[in-house]
Amino acid sequence: KMSKSKSDRIVGPRIQEEQSDSEEEYAFSRPSVSHVKNLDKRRELNAELKRKKKALTREGRDKRKREREELGDDAPPAKQPRTLENTREQDDTMVTPDDQEILDDEAIDEFASYFSSDKPPKVYLTTSAGRVKKEKSETMGFIKDMLITIPNSTYEERKKRTLKDIIDTCKAQDYTDVMVINEDHGRPNGILVSHLPDGPTCLFKLTNITLMKAVYNHASPTDHRPEVIQNNFNTRLGHTVARMLASLLPQNPQFEGRRVITFHNQRDFIFFRQHRYIFDNAKKARLQEIGPRFTLKLKYLQHGTFDSKKGEYEWIQKPEMATSRRRFFL
Repeated sequence: KMSKSKSDRIVGPRIQEEQSDSEEEYAFSRPSVSHVKNLDKRRELNAELKRKKKALTREGRDKRKREREELGDDAPPAKQPRTLENTREQDDTMVTPDDQEILDDEAIDEFASYFSSDKPPKVYLTTSAGRVKKEKSETMGFIKDMLITIPNSTYEERKKRTLKDIIDTCKAQDYTDVMVINEDHGRPNGILVSHLPDGPTCLFKLTNITLMKAVYNHASPTDHRPEVIQNNFNTRLGHTVARMLASLLPQNPQFEGRRVITFHNQRDFIFFRQHRYIFDNAKKARLQEIGPRFTLKLKYLQHGTFDSKKGEYEWIQKPEMATSRRRFFL
């Protein structure tokens, strides 16, 4: 026979339900139910706590909404949640798009000749040396998607050519960019982009790849030149990286194709998405994803074209730079 104290510990919530209302409220309003030893009852109490918390949150949200509707233009601004982005460490290199100094620098940087002319980009794609030569590998599937995504792009096997030889050949053939897809055991894991003829060169870590065919209910890609959207590139380094990514795509989009490519920077991770927007009526529109999806993380930015021995690095990622979760570089 169990002692009373032992029984109370096991079925404590049930006993308290039979007691006064104040005790019942106390049992269900505690922030922790770890004192309840019975597993099933602890789960019930946790579920009840979550329901009450959700109801209070919903009630507060509805109350604030009613107040905003009643006050109209005099309503106080909505509170913004604290995130890593809006509490990031202030950086001396943070700039605004209309900063005159930035505009002057962009007028004479390596991309100025491209953005000031109507010359379309011409992108050369290849792979790292020693690629796994399988037509059905994930690397080849990714390259095929990139050839569809980037207008006026071509692909050639790397074979045994050095990257310096490829860059010299591409300069002679009037290419604007060289893109090298690095891989590991048949899976792409990095992208090196070198802008021609004078650089710069970026190396990105490549993760979270979803090919076009794997995107659920994806739209069929078209040959129209896409619109380009870039978000949250707020530092000088971010501006340079954004201009390099934008230089891979034409600057005169064909709006009738309703095709949009987005580079969204969040916590120094660059998310790539491609959509087609659909007009349901004169007031409503929706997006249908085309694919592919992937994420880029900058590893280094090098002046000039690729040079692993004598190249001058403008920025390179180092472990000692990760001093805070709120420190970002793009």
